[in-house]
Amino acid sequence: MKREIGWDNISRDDSSVLTVGTFDGVHRGHQAIISYLKQRAEERGGTATVVSFDPHPRSVVHGREVDLLSTVEERGDLLEHFGVDRFVVVPFTKAFAHLPPVEYVEEILVQRIGLCEITVGYDHAFGRNREGDVDLLRELGKTHDFEVDVIPAQQIGSDVVSSSRVRSLLRGGEVSSAAELLGRPYDMRGTVEEGAKRGRTIGYPTANIDVSDARKLVPKIGVYAVRVHRPSAGETHAGMMNIGRRPTFDGMDVTAEVHIFDFEADLYGETIRVEFLRRLRNEQKFESADELATQLSRDEEHCRQVIETGNFPDPVV
Repeated sequence: MKREIGWDNISRDDSSVLTVGTFDGVHRGHQAIISYLKQRAEERGGTATVVSFDPHPRSVVHGREVDLLSTVEERGDLLEHFGVDRFVVVPFTKAFAHLPPVEYVEEILVQRIGLCEITVGYDHAFGRNREGDVDLLRELGKTHDFEVDVIPAQQIGSDVVSSSRVRSLLRGGEVSSAAELLGRPYDMRGTVEEGAKRGRTIGYPTANIDVSDARKLVPKIGVYAVRVHRPSAGETHAGMMNIGRRPTFDGMDVTAEVHIFDFEADLYGETIRVEFLRRLRNEQKFESADELATQLSRDEEHCRQVIETGNFPDPVV
């Protein structure tokens, strides 16, 4: 897949069958659009192209940081997995946000990026104050000779699939429900850094993870059953993760630390990826390290049962 990130790297391709959106999380609603996009690109002999933005448009327009379900790198990896040919990332600035809808389509989509067809969701809006809609897009398509396809809302059970809904579930610790909407377990990537090493003194050494992007959404504080992927070694392991302040040891800052079952190698400096399978319990304060160790033993047994018997989607990247 060709990745064109930033204006200096974006080239024009008039054979592009494209879709436009932040695509944060590349959830099942996004996947429906991508599936149709690929089908149309194949039928036309065109380039299946996803146009995304960084930073998140809402963080620029409203001045409040948006917790990301996927970093730009993660988004690119997911899109490549789903068979997209071209990934274009447009820098989203206040000046860009103020482009009138017609100028946005003509100057950015037609002249800078290029297209012969565009696929959008049913509620797609674009340009200054989201003034542009599907009807205007169709009018501009007639003028500039590109087709417009509209995909209806995607629903899983009673939930309409959206990035906002996934964020809400993760903030509530409902990682299994979030996985249903994502089509895979939610994950985080990060580099293993040196910690206080208290875990090894009670038989549960942990890898402290420095999350790769500070904007990445970290699920609700608590203990989770997880899968840990080591891309450098091509390995996957079961484990349990604690997100919290380590109240037994008077911790203050929120940390993310994972204990990997049946594993002893040194991971310092290595990048790993952790998939959240199920939230087990709230973080607790124990009277002693021995009490904590006893609870961690119960957590480990619970985690192993969850991972062995759970029906979780296979990892996609």
